[in-house]
Amino acid sequence: MQRTQSAYDIAPALLDDIARLIEVDLAAGQLFAPTGLLSDEALQDHVPETVMVQAVEAGDLLKICNGGDLPAGFALVSHRGGTLYLDQISVHPDHGRRGLGGELVRHVLQVAKQRRLKQVTLSTFRDVPWNAPFYGKLGFREIPRKDMADWMLDLEKIQAESLDVSRRCFMVRKIGWL
Repeated sequence: MQRTQSAYDIAPALLDDIARLIEVDLAAGQLFAPTGLLSDEALQDHVPETVMVQAVEAGDLLKICNGGDLPAGFALVSHRGGTLYLDQISVHPDHGRRGLGGELVRHVLQVAKQRRLKQVTLSTFRDVPWNAPFYGKLGFREIPRKDMADWMLDLEKIQAESLDVSRRCFMVRKIGWL
């Protein structure tokens, strides 16, 4: 387990954590309710348990915990197009506004470095304060549409089935940037 700057620890998630991580995901998703960006159905959606199981087995699901307590948040990553893709980051609102999301992102950057990947990518809502502006403060930059990789365009098509992708963007953070 890696001790963070706060009293929280970051470690690979375990299979036993999955039920709690689904609770975290559902609670964090409710932060989007006032934005109108997600349908009621989408607000009740969470990362599928099968995806979490595969991510645990691959070492691609990280949890952040306060001491021995239950997980307060998680980061789900995958390897896409030669990058470490940040599929999702969620922090339970009861633990919000403590910098845990930033700690998880910084840890993901370290994971990318350990895996000898040169960048971390993600897709997010452009104008939601805890989305693109948050990642921008951590050194992520929006990828111009003309520079998007084919896998990003494919992922965008999937997202378009349930989201207004005109309100979203892809971002990148090269490893080694300040």
